[in-house]
Amino acid sequence: MSRKETIGIVISNKMNKTITVIVRKQVAHKKYKKIIAKSNKYYADDPFNQCQIGDTVKIQETRPLSKNKHWKLIKLVKSK
Repeated sequence: MSRKETIGIVISNKMNKTITVIVRKQVAHKKYKKIIAKSNKYYADDPFNQCQIGDTVKIQETRPLSKNKHWKLIKLVKSK
């Protein structure tokens, strides 16, 4: 079973060993077909506190690590 992976931007690193990542995507409206920008916010595990705000990261879905944290950091794609 493969797990979901996605790329996003770190918007917060204030928590210990946790980052907040925003993933933006463009989708077409079902009826009007207009392109709409949507975003999702995920809490990801960053065990070494290596990410900074503005970094581009790759995250992967994992088992629940806490109440809100269900993703883990795979790699730092681009540092700010």
